[in-house]
Amino acid sequence: MVEAWYMDESQEDQRAPHRQRPNRAVSLEQLRRLGVVYRRLDADNYETDPCLKEIRRAENYSWMDIVTIQKDKLPNYEEKIKTFYEEHLHLDDEIRYILEGSGYFDVRDKDDKWIRISMEKGDMITLPAGIYHRFTLDENNYVKAMRLFVGEPVWTAYNRPADDFPARKQYMKFLAEEAP
Repeated sequence: MVEAWYMDESQEDQRAPHRQRPNRAVSLEQLRRLGVVYRRLDADNYETDPCLKEIRRAENYSWMDIVTIQKDKLPNYEEKIKTFYEEHLHLDDEIRYILEGSGYFDVRDKDDKWIRISMEKGDMITLPAGIYHRFTLDENNYVKAMRLFVGEPVWTAYNRPADDFPARKQYMKFLAEEAP
């Protein structure tokens, strides 16, 4: 089951958990109010999983690939790891399904504070277009993930600041409407 928490301010190893003391847990409901959608699936049977098939149909995820992030499997590994960890947004939703291994997605809350989401085998996450986020491996240094897209994949990340993009403006409007 996914776990999320507010991060500390440490600049040490990005792969460490970076929990505040005391820990400030973040619920799935809090993530949902940020537009982050979480699902738990059967990663052992992803090729034939009827739940994954239904999600792909319902969400129109027509394109899929699998990426392995590990030093000896990913070309330009060190450069890619640095790029993934730079704060950025996308103009489309980012959908990732962890098939093996583990890692962290960090997202900004309404007050611009970092929330760390620990992802492991079987976890699927959808980050909405326009949300500032980043990704890093955890201390296991390995993840195999399915990437899903509506239509053709677009890999463009826009590093912060990127507040003038329509996707960011639409996301900020969504946050304002979700405010209690």
